[in-house]
Amino acid sequence: MIMKKVIKRVFGIAAILSFAMMAQAELLPEVPEGVQAMTVDGRPLFAGKPSEGALQKLAQARADYESDPNDADNIIWYARRTAYTGDYRGAIMIFSEGIEKHPDDARMYRHRGHRYISIREFDRAIADLEKATQLIAGTENQTEPDGLPNARGIPISSLHGNTWYHLGLAYYLNRDWENAYRAYESGFNAARNADNKVSTTHWRYMILRRMGRYEDAERVLDPITADMDVIENMSFHRLCLFYKGELSLEEMMKEVTDNPSGATAGYGVASWYYSNGEKDKAKELFEALTATSGWSTFGYIAAEVDLAAM
Repeated sequence: MIMKKVIKRVFGIAAILSFAMMAQAELLPEVPEGVQAMTVDGRPLFAGKPSEGALQKLAQARADYESDPNDADNIIWYARRTAYTGDYRGAIMIFSEGIEKHPDDARMYRHRGHRYISIREFDRAIADLEKATQLIAGTENQTEPDGLPNARGIPISSLHGNTWYHLGLAYYLNRDWENAYRAYESGFNAARNADNKVSTTHWRYMILRRMGRYEDAERVLDPITADMDVIENMSFHRLCLFYKGELSLEEMMKEVTDNPSGATAGYGVASWYYSNGEKDKAKELFEALTATSGWSTFGYIAAEVDLAAM
């Protein structure tokens, strides 16, 4: 009798593990052990060493989740804190659990879509983010709390804005300019502050230039002024001023550094060169960007995609 119970338990565990492996295969592409993602051209990408602070916050988020694993906020913060340590694949699995438990919560799809972008799964990101747009349709917009608060402690993001922003990016990375522009237009319309306006304007400008609509690209810059109260997205703001001719190329290049805001500036200048037909200069900057350590930044990913297309 005892042996039968042991056998039953072993087979039960095996079945659970088998199901988990099948679920992971469906949700995540297969990669070598220890690898987070593969670049567009097939190079492995590994998570860096997380800071002690990020690990402490993850431990607290995990404890909150374990105290009530069905609570949507607990699931979201556990997944977000997991991603902040560089474990994007782990975050995707937690958000997937959240979708199972809360299939009508747009936040789960919006966040998982973001992390699919991080691991270069653009089609999966689009599917999640399009689902999120369906779920937010006709709903009141809501502020998204910051995982890394800015110096003024004022959250600048919203659920609607972030959903459209990341959907636009996923389409952009798939080089689907029409849908990328559609998403960023919706994102601009959902913008609630200067930070949102400059970030969505930057992408709209670049997309229109990629589409050959140069006059329209200039027009979208009209609302951008030097005196806007931008809290976080200074690189996007300065890029828009650069596109308008109010900042010089030399001033803009000073912004290009090996960090997320530097990647934003670097990619903006490189893309500007690209759409001006100066492909050699663009390629040089794209290659410089993809030689940095910030492989999860959007500027790095976009440079990677453009290099592959070149």
